Amino acid sequence: MSETTETIGLRMSRQLPATPEEVFDAYTDAEKQKIWFSILDEEPGVVEIEVDLRVGGTQTAVWGPDRDTLFRETQTFLEIDRPHRLVTESTGSDPSGQEMTTHVVVTFAANDGGTLMTVEQTGFPTPEVRDFFESMAWVGAFDRIEAYLVHYPGA
Repeated sequence: MSETTETIGLRMSRQLPATPEEVFDAYTDAEKQKIWFSILDEEPGVVEIEVDLRVGGTQTAVWGPDRDTLFRETQTFLEIDRPHRLVTESTGSDPSGQEMTTHVVVTFAANDGGTLMTVEQTGFPTPEVRDFFESMAWVGAFDRIEAYLVHYPGA
C-alpha cells in the first residue's frame, strides 16, 4: 500500500517533569514559548510569537537565526481541552517560502509524577519530510520544552 499525504504521519511521546497544566501552558503561552524556543541556542536569534488561544484562534510563530533566515508557522486551533488535548491545523514555511500544512493532535497525560506529552502529526507531503520532523523538529521541541520546565519549575 502506498502512502498518501493523509497517511504520512508520525506519533511521538516524551515524559516531561511537570504537571499536565504546566506542560500545556508552556506549549501554548506566547511568553513561555519565547523562552523555550531559544533556550538551547548559543546565539540569540529571532523569536516572535502571538497566540489567540481559542477555538478558531491562531498561534503564529516566526523564528530563525536572523531576519534573512526565518521560519513561520501558523496554527489554527480546532479543539482545546486544557490541559488534556490540543488539535490544530498547522501551516508552516521555511526560509525559501516552501509551505506545508499538517494536522496536529497533542495530548498531555498525567503519568508517573509528570506528564506524557504525545504528538500525532499527519499530512506530510513525503516520508522524508515526516522523517525530518520525527528525528529533528519534534525532538528539538521536546528538548526545549523539557529544558524550560527544568529551568523554570512551576512557571
